[in-house]
Amino acid sequence: MVTAIVGADWGDEGKGKITDVEAAKSDIVVRFQGGFNAGHTIVNKYGKFALHQLPSGVFYSHITNVIGNGVALDPDKFIAELKSVTDRGVPQPKIMISNRAQILMPYHVQLDTYEEERLSSHSYGSTKSGIAPFYSDKFAKIGFQISELFGDEAYLREKIDHVVTLKNVYLEHLYHKPSLDSEKIYQTLMHYKKILAPYIGDTFEFLRDAVKDGKNILLEGQLGALKDPDFGIYPMVTSSNTLAAYGAVSTGIPPYDIKNIIAVVKAYSSAVGAGEFVSEIFGEEADELRHKGGDGGEYGATTGRPRRLGWLDLVASHYGCRVQGATAVAFTVLDALGYLDEIPVCVAYELDGKKIESFPPTVDLKRCKPVLVKLPGWKCDIRGIRKFEDLPENARKYVEFAEKAIGVPIKIISNGPSREDIIYR
Repeated sequence: MVTAIVGADWGDEGKGKITDVEAAKSDIVVRFQGGFNAGHTIVNKYGKFALHQLPSGVFYSHITNVIGNGVALDPDKFIAELKSVTDRGVPQPKIMISNRAQILMPYHVQLDTYEEERLSSHSYGSTKSGIAPFYSDKFAKIGFQISELFGDEAYLREKIDHVVTLKNVYLEHLYHKPSLDSEKIYQTLMHYKKILAPYIGDTFEFLRDAVKDGKNILLEGQLGALKDPDFGIYPMVTSSNTLAAYGAVSTGIPPYDIKNIIAVVKAYSSAVGAGEFVSEIFGEEADELRHKGGDGGEYGATTGRPRRLGWLDLVASHYGCRVQGATAVAFTVLDALGYLDEIPVCVAYELDGKKIESFPPTVDLKRCKPVLVKLPGWKCDIRGIRKFEDLPENARKYVEFAEKAIGVPIKIISNGPSREDIIYR
């Protein structure tokens, strides 16, 4: 059985915990897209972790953790992150990296940083992790696939010279920065070859055999549907496809074998970075929710930046679940709303004086205003509750209201940061 866990909104929905919980039932966990630019927060017996490139199954000894070919792999950060986990008492996890994955190079980070500086107030709010330049190079066919490090030296050196010539045009003439050196790039790649060698494998064959053998495979996505470059709030999106459908591309698993798609929806909205956010709130109202929300506050797992906050946007969540092809919803951080007398919820948008319930492209989204309704709060702490029927009536009604609007059954409810704080319906 193949299951995908993906975000329905802007990311930051709490996918890390859901993946961690569902991983216990899995044989294999696959990270299928993105890079070091986002993190999944997990709280377990070893402590609190923010994983960036490692799949969320690394805390289970029975799981093989796969980094798929769609990931932007930063080798040095991968090794450092792995060490940071094992240094805290986690047993050495089983990890396999696709030999078709491509390498995020130091110059990708430099170019990302220089471009954000050049754009200044018009920047995209990048984490400056090199993700956009990496994927640009991949599709321009000037990226370095891991398999190339183990191939012909003459071919690799020729390709490096070609890439350096192109990059130096940008560095010297657009950004006025020091140029790249071909020999240094080659030595960097040889360093990556050495440190990655123990983990590299043919994940395509491994995963196809696993599907054939009936293994439980969990596909783990990064960010959310609204950050997808095709269906998200373009251009304020990430540079890899955040949809469950891309799990097939990054693994070689046939799309028809992805039977379950769990879309994660937060009980309120949050986002890091720039872009349209119709239900966003500000000032003291946002500060209080930021303080109450998440696990220790709403701050980016990668950037540490305060997250932008808003009320539950059912227009966006309904759209995100449809784009993801969700078969079930995991509804997270419900416990954070227990302080409110009334809870605003965005049920529609107003666009140029007309009420709409569909999620429009960004050019129209910019003009949208939220249409809010207020639901009664439950005014108590719901952590520790394990059965849906034991929740306060108004908490149950809040979940049921969201479920009806989203149009997908809410089968998992997270009501706290730990593994145990979860309700199944």
